[in-house]
Amino acid sequence: MLVNLNGVFEKAKKEGTAIGAFNVSSWESAKAIIGAAEKMKRPVIMNYAPVHESFLTMEDAALIMLYHARKATVPVCVHLDHGSSFEQCMKAIRLGFTSVMIDASSLRYEENVAVTRLVVRAAHAVQVTVEAELGHIFTSQTGSHQEGSGIESAESFADLNDIYTSPNMAKDFVDATNVDALAIAFGTSHGIYVKEPVLDLERISAIRKVIDTPLVMHGGSGLSREEFQTAIKNGIRKINYYTYMALAGGEGLRKFFEDNGEEKHIFFHDIPQIAISAMEENLVNAQKIFSLE
Repeated sequence: MLVNLNGVFEKAKKEGTAIGAFNVSSWESAKAIIGAAEKMKRPVIMNYAPVHESFLTMEDAALIMLYHARKATVPVCVHLDHGSSFEQCMKAIRLGFTSVMIDASSLRYEENVAVTRLVVRAAHAVQVTVEAELGHIFTSQTGSHQEGSGIESAESFADLNDIYTSPNMAKDFVDATNVDALAIAFGTSHGIYVKEPVLDLERISAIRKVIDTPLVMHGGSGLSREEFQTAIKNGIRKINYYTYMALAGGEGLRKFFEDNGEEKHIFFHDIPQIAISAMEENLVNAQKIFSLE
């Protein structure tokens, strides 16, 4: 069932839970995402991140994602993650994406507002929802194909208020742009954590008090169950999650080869399903956390 962000947020708002947003980097990852969502009977967001274009183009991703979304038994939003420009967002919309993210967070605040407002105006005209980002989300350098601002750690800054999302600025930004979801910075990182993140979970509550717009956590991989669920209880409604899903697929294959070795013939057509099953199991566990189980 193909919907936009508003279509998947209905359940999360009613329950006070979060919806998982999982990156599609292959046919196999799409199968795992839908399989886990249907097992959990929960809405899901299928992300496409342009950073994965070297092994999956946006055009091919659109075909894969829309095919799975339309035949799914749960609401599925097909979403562009970290769109870098107005033109890239419009390309996604023309391909059939039901939601786009415009990430202009590296620009000056006034420029971020202007670009986001332009994307919102065009997207809303065709019932496509828009996510934007305010603040700076860190990027670990240990993971390959990571998206984000490129800022490596909180220690680089004397005052975290310079990089974490300000509640007052969040309110001004939402009022000025009319975005449907806002990714906020409170200490999480993209990629594999190389050190403990410096999280400001109370900042989520402070932002939630001044805006009703669904809040988004980027760089959610690697947090503890308690940290995830505190963030959700404080107001996070969408969680981007990819790195540890992809690692689970790789580890599933590693275990299969270690267990079978040279004692058994290995057919290539069996390999994708091994990775799908491992990723699906990981995503079921993630969605249990996101639904506060």
